[in-house]
Amino acid sequence: MDVMGDKATLFETGRFVQPSEPDEAGEVAEEAVEELRRRLAAEAGDVEAMSVLGAMLLRRGDLDGAEPQLRAATAAGDRAAANNLGVLLLQRGYAEEAAGWWRIAAVAGSAAAAHALGRHHRERGDEPAAEYWLRQSAEQGHALGAYALADLLEHRGDAGAEEWMRTAAEHGHREAAYRLARAIDRRAALEGEGGGDNGVELLAEAEQFYRQAAARGHRRAALHLGTILERRGELKEAGRWYLTSAKDGEARAACALGFLLRDAGDTESAAVWWLRAAQDGDGNAANALGALHAERGETQTAERWYRAAMDAGDDNGAYNLGLLCAEQGRTAQAEQWYRRAAYAGHREAANALAILLLQGGDTTGAEPWFSKAAEAGSVDAAFNLGILHAGRGTDEDAAAALQWYERAAAAGHTEAALQVGIARLRDGDEQAAERHLRCAAGGGSAEAAYRLATVLDARRPPEPAHELGEPAHERTECEEWYERAATQGHRRAQVRVGMLAAARGDVVEAARWYREAAEAGSRNGAFNLGLLLAREGSEPEAAVWWTRAADAGHGRAALRLALVYARRGELAEGQRWADRAVTLGPAEVSERAARLRDALRQELTA
Repeated sequence: MDVMGDKATLFETGRFVQPSEPDEAGEVAEEAVEELRRRLAAEAGDVEAMSVLGAMLLRRGDLDGAEPQLRAATAAGDRAAANNLGVLLLQRGYAEEAAGWWRIAAVAGSAAAAHALGRHHRERGDEPAAEYWLRQSAEQGHALGAYALADLLEHRGDAGAEEWMRTAAEHGHREAAYRLARAIDRRAALEGEGGGDNGVELLAEAEQFYRQAAARGHRRAALHLGTILERRGELKEAGRWYLTSAKDGEARAACALGFLLRDAGDTESAAVWWLRAAQDGDGNAANALGALHAERGETQTAERWYRAAMDAGDDNGAYNLGLLCAEQGRTAQAEQWYRRAAYAGHREAANALAILLLQGGDTTGAEPWFSKAAEAGSVDAAFNLGILHAGRGTDEDAAAALQWYERAAAAGHTEAALQVGIARLRDGDEQAAERHLRCAAGGGSAEAAYRLATVLDARRPPEPAHELGEPAHERTECEEWYERAATQGHRRAQVRVGMLAAARGDVVEAARWYREAAEAGSRNGAFNLGLLLAREGSEPEAAVWWTRAADAGHGRAALRLALVYARRGELAEGQRWADRAVTLGPAEVSERAARLRDALRQELTA
């Protein structure tokens, strides 16, 4: 309970301790003088002095000295003394007698006594009486009374709770400010989910009350304020509030501060705060320490921290233990930890467990875990389910695969968007295909960029012949996508970019892209590079690239080689490559190669 002139510290003995700071010494001396002055006035019969002296002694813990002063002042009609006498009696264990004096003070108009009396009735389960007295206190502007009334009304689900919580907060009650901020924050989240327009305004109001509570030393408010500022990119101020909260013992703030420091490149300081948070039971911080040690190759220490996270109730600890074991090739243990996390509802652990089972050939066991993870929101699991169904080859499974791909694509999965795009192209729905291919290409898929470029390329009208003096060729969107795919190492895109460069007469650029594709294993790139070199008069080098292309199964390259060797008079070698071209095809090449082979055979037998 609060006493008049409440200070943060109540001395436990009747003696003043000798302070170490000069200012503190001055304050103690001044208080001693004030006590002596009040005592002399009280002995002279001054009722106010009796009341104040009693409050001073009560605050110091001198109940025996305080009680006679408070009783005397109460008997003289001092309502503050009646309130404080109630506080004293409560501390002695006489709650009912305390309530009697609080009632006297409350009836006389003491807001503090009405608050204390309301709290007394609530503790005894008499909510109507509690509400009556707390409302009396709150309506007189007593912050504690307003907060206690709000708490009671909120417990009952009464809509008026927030109004009184706001009143308490505006009167400086820090817990009221924090709870009001939390309520507004939750409402803002619901507004955001429902597409409402008030979300931003509500968040701003929540921040205002978090800031108010944090400034008054509320450590959880400081944590939430830091989170809001971090999301907004105001990292310096966020760090200050995290530090304030962490120093007050908030483990989550210490953990968040660690992540902020890590992102700023100060891993050593981050580890210090993570250690502090982990030792206070924060599982997230223990996981962060585990990851830090795992990166350094200190697997035993990493495992110890992951276990600590798990012991703190963080399912990520079991999941990370599974990852650690999987990296070390301890498959059985990895499966064990993945299962533990998956059964606890960890969706990524369920996905990882399914992958592990699939790799072991247990498709039947993998599918339910993929489904569980996907239903819980794992985008990777939805994509993996698509792969699983697509691999079965039936029409029914193909439809199921597409549904899972679409679900993953809608959540931003690049490869899933590519698969949906390919399926839509197959179905002839070019518009839907383009939309998904754009998403996948924008997400970094080289294959999607190439396929999107081919769709746009097919629509492109033939370029008119340029007259002299007209500007040079302007790059189209499809060329930009081809180049994006090509720079990501897509071989067919590299060949296509080379062909486009050759068409506009840029031989150097064409040769660069053909060579890059050929060196990456593209037989078309090797064949085209050979053509380019042959036109430039470098037939020996061209033959080298045609040989590489023909060895990779390129029929036209084999035919070119047959012609080269025939011109050189190496008829047997020419016949060998002509035979190869007949085998490789396509039909047009096979036909020409067969005629050449027969001619060379006749030459050899003549």
